[in-house]
Amino acid sequence: MGIQERIKDIELEMERTQKNKRTNSHLMRLKARLAQLRTELQEGASSGPGGPGEGFDVAKYGNGRIALLGFPSVGKSTLLSTLTGTESEAAAYEFTTLTCIPGVIHYNDAKIQLLDLPGIIEGASKGKGRGRQVIAVCKSADLVLMVLDASRSHGHKEILTRELEACGIRLNKTFPNIAFTRKKSGGVNFNSTVPLTQTDEDTVRGVLQEYKIHHCDVLFREDASAEDLIDVIEGNRKYVKCVYVYNKIDVCSIEEVDEIARQPMSWPISCYMNLGMEGLLRRVWKEMALVRVYTKKQGEKPDFEEPIVLSDGRGGSKVTNFCKQLHATLHKEFKYAVVWGTSAKHAALRAGLAHQLEDEDVVQVVKKKNVPTGEERGRFKTKSDAPDKIADRVKKAPLRS
Repeated sequence: MGIQERIKDIELEMERTQKNKRTNSHLMRLKARLAQLRTELQEGASSGPGGPGEGFDVAKYGNGRIALLGFPSVGKSTLLSTLTGTESEAAAYEFTTLTCIPGVIHYNDAKIQLLDLPGIIEGASKGKGRGRQVIAVCKSADLVLMVLDASRSHGHKEILTRELEACGIRLNKTFPNIAFTRKKSGGVNFNSTVPLTQTDEDTVRGVLQEYKIHHCDVLFREDASAEDLIDVIEGNRKYVKCVYVYNKIDVCSIEEVDEIARQPMSWPISCYMNLGMEGLLRRVWKEMALVRVYTKKQGEKPDFEEPIVLSDGRGGSKVTNFCKQLHATLHKEFKYAVVWGTSAKHAALRAGLAHQLEDEDVVQVVKKKNVPTGEERGRFKTKSDAPDKIADRVKKAPLRS
C-alpha cells in the first residue's frame, strides 16, 4: 500500500471516529501518524525528478517577499499589476497565470517583492494543479496575501488554510511554547507550568509512542494541544502571517463589506474600481513589521535618500542587525551608536548593539580606534620603534647639508 492510500485510510478513520474525551487520545495518535506520512510524502517528492525544494525559480529581491495565494480567477494578476505596475496576463477564464510572475512594490522608501502565483485548487497539497510548487514558494514568503472572491468566497478560506496546513504552513500562529528534548535514557519526563485544558499526559505519551520516542523531556509552558506537540516534534513547520484580501467588493452590499472588514486579518478591496489599495499597503507594512533606519556620518546631515530597512521577520531591528546590513564586520569594530528618534529616551542617545530601533530612527555608528594587532606590535622590539615614535623622531631630526 502506497503513502497516498495510507493517508486516505487514516483520514477516513478520523472522519468515522466520534470526537469526545475518550477518543481524544486515539485521534491524536492518528494525527501523529498522519503527520509522519505527510512528511515522508513531501521528502519523497523533493528528492524526485524536480530536486529538493521543487518550486518556481525566483530569486529573492528587496526588503521582503509577499506571495499572492488564491483560487483561480479571483484577481491576483490584476492586483499585482495595480500595486507594482508589472504586466501579468489577466483574463476571464481560469488558470490564466501558469508560472510565478514577480513584481516590486515601492512603498515608504522600501522595495517589497510581490509574487503572483498560479491559482490552486482543493487537493493542492497532494500535487494537483502544481499545488506543491505554489506552496513551496509560500514557505519562502514573509507574508501571504490570500486573495478571495468577496461575492463567492464561502468555504474558500477554510479550504486553502487546510491545504497549507497539510504541507506544514501555519497561518497567523506562533511557534508553540513547548520545550522538547530527546535523551538517550531516563524515560519520558512530562511537566507543565500552566493548567492544560486541551490535552493531558496520557495523550502526550501516546503521541510519543507513535514517534517511537521513549526517552525525552517535555515541558508545556502554555496551554497547548497535542497537535502543537506534533509540530514541535516534526520541526519543519513554517509560521507565516497572512492577510485575507477580499476582492470584488464592488458587487457586494454595504452590509457584506462591513462584515468582511470586521473579520480579523481581513481587508476588502476592489481592483476594478481601485478601492482599498492604499489601506492594503499600510496593512502590509504593519504586518511585515518593517523599520526604516537612516544613517548619519559624524559632522554631516542624515542621509534620508537610502534608508536601511530592517524587519522582525529577518533577524530583528536591533542595532547589531543594522550594523550587519551596513557591513559584515562592522559589529566587531562597534564602540557605540548615537540614536535620534522615537526609540531614544532623549536626543543623541548612546546605545549598544542590543538597542531596539524603531521606524524612521537616525543612527550614527562610532567605531573603535584602530589598535595594532599582536603581529604588528611584535615587529617593533622597543616602544621607541613604534610607528608614532619613529614619525616623531623623523620630524625632530636635523636636516643634513
